[in-house]
Amino acid sequence: MNWTQIEGKWDQLKADVKTKWGKLTDDDLAYVRGQRDRLVGKLEERYGVLHDSAQKDVDEWFERVAARIDRIGAPKRS
Repeated sequence: MNWTQIEGKWDQLKADVKTKWGKLTDDDLAYVRGQRDRLVGKLEERYGVLHDSAQKDVDEWFERVAARIDRIGAPKRS
């Protein structure tokens, strides 16, 4: 999995991002649009963390989401 998939499914992932990082606003999420660097930057801004810490948090979230990305937005099986 790569970040292109995150960008493509961003609308479905925004709720998960908002749950993980509650300080991010809807405007922040619209700005990020699934782009890793923008997400890292917004975490630095909203949480006052260093770049490396924000990157680590995003990477950990990415690994968790990667396990289920293919199922996100897919039609449910009967």
